[in-house]
Amino acid sequence: MKVLVLAGGLSPERNVSLSSGAMVCQALRERGHQAALMDLFYGLDGALNGENLYVAPIPDSFKRVARAAPDLEQLRSSRPGPSAIGPGVLEMCAGADIVYLALHGVCGEDGRIQAALDLLGVPYTGSGCLASAIAMDKDLTKRLVADKVTTPQWETVTVTWDNVEELTARVQLPVVVKPIASGSSIGVYIARTREELERALKESIPLGGRTVLEQYIQGREIQVAVLGDRALPSIEIIPKAGFYDYANKYQPGAATEVCPAHIPESWEKAVGDAALAVFHTLGLSVYARADFILSEKGTPYFLEINTLPGMTPTSLVPQEAAAVGISYGQLCDMIIQKSLKARKEGL
Repeated sequence: MKVLVLAGGLSPERNVSLSSGAMVCQALRERGHQAALMDLFYGLDGALNGENLYVAPIPDSFKRVARAAPDLEQLRSSRPGPSAIGPGVLEMCAGADIVYLALHGVCGEDGRIQAALDLLGVPYTGSGCLASAIAMDKDLTKRLVADKVTTPQWETVTVTWDNVEELTARVQLPVVVKPIASGSSIGVYIARTREELERALKESIPLGGRTVLEQYIQGREIQVAVLGDRALPSIEIIPKAGFYDYANKYQPGAATEVCPAHIPESWEKAVGDAALAVFHTLGLSVYARADFILSEKGTPYFLEINTLPGMTPTSLVPQEAAAVGISYGQLCDMIIQKSLKARKEGL
């Protein structure tokens, strides 16, 4: 099968995406597919022939996630024009049997590239455009699932330089401050003091200002992948320092990951059922990963769901799949086959 793996783009999660894309492309080639890795933002910039990408070596530098998030303004200035889609990208997509979306965050996980591919009539992996857009919005997601699962109390605000002081004074502590449409814990802070809250709110302004202020729940960090209609074994995340932020997610050895999580069977069922409830309520398809805090009494508090979860060397979904005997390459193939079926069914 001819598979174009789209990665990179203009998201703060660009570096994570490049790593996911490199690993997926390599795995697909090893399984006999004709696979090419393409950067959504740069496209064929500097390449003479798009077909060369199907035989081009995969840069080793992509396979490990860089420690710092990218400078997006510098990236924008490196290529002329306002488009977030590079030259030749859509043409390359149209020439593939399927587009494997290894994109994360805005420009990839928010439904816009899915809508463009729908208009082109090109199948792609993961959920459809509407479900992707809904799941990307943490506030809208919580509104839709609040009567189906337990979720921490929250409010959504637009942070500006004019209201930072007022928000800092009135918001109850401790609180989790997170951008409304971002992933990989970029821009996420746990504020336990007024000083930490003020700093977190100010950091949210350059990320757009739209911010979720979420009740902090003390408990165990549990994540559950959904593959098709099945919840995979849960995985517990135990950071060696701090919480599961960007650095702890992608730097090897920064966190201990236990799969299956060492929790009672009834708790495992509860968190799996909650993940499936969110998945179906939002109309998601193929695969996703739901994040929870499990209280000391075993109550799963739903935080968010990721429609294009990471496929890097340290990512969680491949670990959960491996726990039930699904190898990385098999997982990539299953995602492709389930996605082709979903597109035929209009999902």
